[in-house]
Amino acid sequence: MPLSRIALSSGRSIELTELRMSTTYGGMLEGYPCRRVNDMKVSGLLRRAEDGFSFAPVHLVPPSREYPDQTAGAFGPVEVLPSVACVGVFGSAAVDPELDAVLHRSTLVVAWFQAAPHVPSDENADLALRGIRWEELAKDYEL
Repeated sequence: MPLSRIALSSGRSIELTELRMSTTYGGMLEGYPCRRVNDMKVSGLLRRAEDGFSFAPVHLVPPSREYPDQTAGAFGPVEVLPSVACVGVFGSAAVDPELDAVLHRSTLVVAWFQAAPHVPSDENADLALRGIRWEELAKDYEL
């Protein structure tokens, strides 16, 4: 049973089968969130997704970045990512229409950031998450 279902903008329905969440800035002992720190956070999330799920292609949904304070410190202006980093394994029907629908599925690992620790579903899935170009990114496999 999937954790949730999301209808993509393309109309395709995808199912979330595994979800890993962590706090974006957990363990940050000094400094402040800035572009350089956030670039490392984003690349680290992508690397964890690739290392943890080598069986499928990985896609990063580019995170939103906010600038709540216009005062620049030693590392530039404060830049804040959404507070929860996520990696999810999604599945759907096969992309290739020539494949047997009973024997084949498609999969994609997605890394993204979101504001709250909730399971994304049709009701609350971010627009960027629903905009994934599944047909271009996902990989078909045989059951």
